Amino acid sequence: MKIIFAGTPQFAASALAALLEEHQVVAVLTQPDRPAGRGMQLAASAVKQLALLHNLTVLQPATLKTEEIQRAITALDADVMVVAAYGLILPKAVLQLPRYGCLNIHASLLPRWRGAAPIQRAILAGDQETGITIMQMDEGLDTGDMLLRNACLIEVNDTAQTLHDKLAGLGASSILEALGLLQKNRLTPIKQDNDAACYATKLTKIEARIDWQQDARQIERAVRAYNPFPMCHANLNGVAIKIWRTEVCPDNGEDGKRSKPGIVIAVDKRGITVACGKDALRLETLQRPGGKAQPAAQFLQAVPVNVGDVFNVG
Repeated sequence: MKIIFAGTPQFAASALAALLEEHQVVAVLTQPDRPAGRGMQLAASAVKQLALLHNLTVLQPATLKTEEIQRAITALDADVMVVAAYGLILPKAVLQLPRYGCLNIHASLLPRWRGAAPIQRAILAGDQETGITIMQMDEGLDTGDMLLRNACLIEVNDTAQTLHDKLAGLGASSILEALGLLQKNRLTPIKQDNDAACYATKLTKIEARIDWQQDARQIERAVRAYNPFPMCHANLNGVAIKIWRTEVCPDNGEDGKRSKPGIVIAVDKRGITVACGKDALRLETLQRPGGKAQPAAQFLQAVPVNVGDVFNVG
C-alpha cells in the first residue's frame, strides 16, 4: 500500500520502521525541528531522523490547514495515512484525502484515555491493563471508530518509559495487522461508547510535586507515571530532590501513632522512608540538583538525611 506517515517522537518512529519493512511509504509528515538540549540547537524529530536515513520525502508544515500542504498531500495519491503521536490537528479536508482515510495508532484501549497522555494516566489511575487501538480518525479528539484493539498488561513496576516502549512495539505490530486486514477488506469499524470515555489530559510539572498527605500507593503510582517526565519531586532542607523509584511500606508509628506526612521515619541503605497520609513510602532511587539518579545508599553519602527531617511539597 502507498502510505503517508505522520508522527513525531520515538513512539511513532517504531511504527514507521515497521511500515518500511512491508509497505511503500511515499512521504513523512512530522513537526518542525525544535530547540533541544543545553545549547537549544534545532533538532530533528525521531521520525524525521529515520525518514532521512531511508531517503524519504519529509514535510514539516506548521499547520495542515493551508491549501499548499493539502495540495502536496493530494499529489502523493496515497491509499492511507497512518498517524502516530503527530501533534498537529488533521482538518476534515486532510482526513478525506487518502483512499482509506487516516488511521491513528493510539496508546490506550479506547474509549478509555482519549487525549494527550494515555500512558501516564493509565499508570496513575492504577489500571491493570492498557493497549493499542487502531482507530479511523474523524474530527473529534480520539473519537473515531475502532478498527483493532490489542491489550497489554501494566506490570507493578512499569514506569511511563517502560510501558511506552512496550506499547511502541505493540503499536508497530498492530498497524501492520490492521493494514493487512484492510487490504483483505476485513476491518470492521466499531463505534466507541462515549459514555465510557475518559480523558488523558496533558502532563504538567506542577502535578508532579509530591503531596505527602496522599496515600503512599497513589504517590508510588505517580512516581512511576511521571518517570521520565515530568519526574516526581519534593524539597528536603530547601533542596529540590527528584524521586525515581519507591516502595510502599506500612507506617504504624511509635506506640501505634501514625507519623505526620512528610516526616522521615527511617533511614538505611535500602532507602529513606517517609510517612504519607496513609502508610509510608521508601525512597530507593533519588537525584539531587546537578547530579545523577542514585540508589539511596550512594545518595546518602552526599546528602545526609536523618529521622525527623521533613520532605516538603516540591
